[in-house]
Amino acid sequence: MSKRILHVVSNVAHYADPSEPTGLWLSELTHAWDIFAERGYEQRIVSPKGGSSPLEPRALKWPLLDASAKAWLADKACMALLKSTARSDEIDPADYDAIYFTGGHAVMWDFPDDEGLQRITRAIWERGGIVSSVCHGYCGLLNVKLSDGKLLVAGRRVTGFSWTEEVLAGVAKKMPYNAEDEMKRRGARYEKAFLPFLSHAVVDGRLVTGQNPFSARATAKKVAGLL
Repeated sequence: MSKRILHVVSNVAHYADPSEPTGLWLSELTHAWDIFAERGYEQRIVSPKGGSSPLEPRALKWPLLDASAKAWLADKACMALLKSTARSDEIDPADYDAIYFTGGHAVMWDFPDDEGLQRITRAIWERGGIVSSVCHGYCGLLNVKLSDGKLLVAGRRVTGFSWTEEVLAGVAKKMPYNAEDEMKRRGARYEKAFLPFLSHAVVDGRLVTGQNPFSARATAKKVAGLL
């Protein structure tokens, strides 16, 4: 039976200032999707509210727009998937072997406190599945509590977009919070690469996290290795 992967994307289209657009960092989805597709896994996309997932404009420009993301943009069927994502309450966690939280700054607003995503993540974890994220996707793990009341990330090794990378990307002042610090506050053992913007993925048991957009392939490969 084929393994099944649930990708999580954002519904948020802008920063706190509505005139400043953001959204899904497309390659963080496509790189993982390609890896899983090569292995014949079944894949579905979910978002907190369902429906459309906006795209981060900066990720659609050279040099960040690579062949994988370009191919997705040119594929009407793929783009349709991002226009009709499932709602979290439409998902039965028992159907999935792994969950993968994509990033883009948008997720900082709608991932952390979404009870539907927390329900799915908790259920997949507690039945022995894999929980994974890349870049800002780790914001979706900040407040996931297990059935015993403990935070999933407490005491576990994780990575995600670092505050240094926020500063270097010129967007630190737009952030609603410091995700790296918030992860540490929850007792997670945060790690990052020696240099910013290098591919870096961390595995702690069935928890797999990638640091930045350039870590999506490595993260997906580690998820596939565990599956």
